[in-house]
Amino acid sequence: MSIPADPDRTLEHARGGVLRVGASPDPGLVTAEGEKPSGPLVDIVEGFSESIDARAEWTVGSEETLVGLLEDGDLDLLVGGFTTESPWFERAGMTRGYPDIDGADGRNIVLLVPLGENAFLSELETYLDEEVGP
Repeated sequence: MSIPADPDRTLEHARGGVLRVGASPDPGLVTAEGEKPSGPLVDIVEGFSESIDARAEWTVGSEETLVGLLEDGDLDLLVGGFTTESPWFERAGMTRGYPDIDGADGRNIVLLVPLGENAFLSELETYLDEEVGP
């Protein structure tokens, strides 16, 4: 067993395949107009997807709906206006806070991942540290 590990193999499934991403609209970070969401967080996730040779597949919804899909294993990653003060910490893993993401407007933005998927979380944070700073 390697450490960090993904009990449900999220990183292994996404690498070279499809990264299933939930997007909750938030002004300045994620816009949901048209077929695919857009905004700074969408651009970051598209870059991360490329870094692991994956294609991002997007689902737009409310935070509660998306967190439920994450818990059920139907999504791999959530983006939106989630911050280090998010009430979802008992139901999802979180990256460190990133205040320098365009559109963060002074908030410590976090991305949500399935609980316990630490290899995936580590790969994502490594990418975020390089792209937007620790």
